[in-house]
Amino acid sequence: MSRKKSLWIRSGRVLDPGNDLDQIADVLIRDGKIASIGRVKKPPVGAEIYDARDKLVVPGLIDMHVHLREPGREDEETILTGARAAAAGGFVAVACMPNTSPPIDNQETVRFIRHKAEEAPVRVYPIGAITRGRRGEALTEVAELVAAGIVAISDDGDTVKNSAIFRHALEYASMFEIPVISHCEDPDLRGMGVMNEGFVSTVLGMKGMPAIAEQVAVARDIGIAEFTGARLHIAHVSTAGTVELIRMAKSRGVRVTAEVTAHHLVLTDEAVRSFDSNTKMNPPLRDEVDRQALRDGLADGTIDCVASDHAPHSQEEKEVEFDAAPFGIVGLETSLGLVLTELVGGGVLTLPQVLAKMSLNPARILGIPGGMIRQGNVADLTIIDPDLRWTVDRRAFQSKSKNTPFDGWELTGCAVATIVGGQIVYRREENET
Repeated sequence: MSRKKSLWIRSGRVLDPGNDLDQIADVLIRDGKIASIGRVKKPPVGAEIYDARDKLVVPGLIDMHVHLREPGREDEETILTGARAAAAGGFVAVACMPNTSPPIDNQETVRFIRHKAEEAPVRVYPIGAITRGRRGEALTEVAELVAAGIVAISDDGDTVKNSAIFRHALEYASMFEIPVISHCEDPDLRGMGVMNEGFVSTVLGMKGMPAIAEQVAVARDIGIAEFTGARLHIAHVSTAGTVELIRMAKSRGVRVTAEVTAHHLVLTDEAVRSFDSNTKMNPPLRDEVDRQALRDGLADGTIDCVASDHAPHSQEEKEVEFDAAPFGIVGLETSLGLVLTELVGGGVLTLPQVLAKMSLNPARILGIPGGMIRQGNVADLTIIDPDLRWTVDRRAFQSKSKNTPFDGWELTGCAVATIVGGQIVYRREENET
């Protein structure tokens, strides 16, 4: 086996909140690992040089909630195309949800995903299903899934309605110290809604999805987690009430963490007035009170992570009437730019907070490597130009699907290089807009 080429990242602002590191420094990488952080006097012969002046060198970003569609819907996305989109967005690792066809509910499917991921430019961590077939009726063989390589369990896309089954899922997951990731939504309260229930849905004459549908499910799941002492992670938080439930649970010592998507932090249900099906997602875009509560919860630590909930759909699926279109948008290639532009630029988060939400915390929650820049660690890094102004162009996406409401948006800040295991797997060309 040939040795990996050394990489010298020169004169970047090395920023790592996990190590309280913020300095202009060189990073030298040998054999896929960080050899030194500081001034490099004499780099190895033949080392590749990356000039990082005026750029940030940060722990590689991690997205703990993506849908890669393979197996089953390779027309929408594959593990390879999704991983390329992740690399272009600055992510060194993603965790993929189990609502594939067939679902990730057995060892064979986990092994299939891990095998396919060997060709991917970024690390891909499978999340196993909570119940067989994601039908909510019987638990999967959690021990076997863990042995095959899953990092969490979830029936994302559906709530486990049976409280006894959900309790047992938390108890089994606690044996392996993996989180249960919950899609919190009471399906009876949600009904046939297609957007947030509120003023805008009334004006548009659309069926609404009330905030209480999420909050009732969150309250139940937190109660069971508190009873079992197990680890619960709330996916894609969207309402002010949910933020407050999580805040109170954390104050009581409940082992609960949570994530929010960039699109819920940026958009509100006012965007649906366009009838663009790319503004249709689940949970739906809420109102301004909810959006502000999400931002506040992210800033004060109630919400731990920003995830994309990358949900690719084909053009044919989305170019239909709003009611008939599937829920979901792609997000891997826009999340970082949206967060830097809207939250850092808007004074909601600092750069160290962004890195905690998009690297350190996801790594800790999932129990995977990464999240810190430290000598001897595997060299998974993201290089960011915080001042680069660019325009979202869905035609240039690496993702197989293009369903985004942000096409044409002007953003400031993006990943210009993604490094996995010491190798540059993505490099933004200077002529890219």
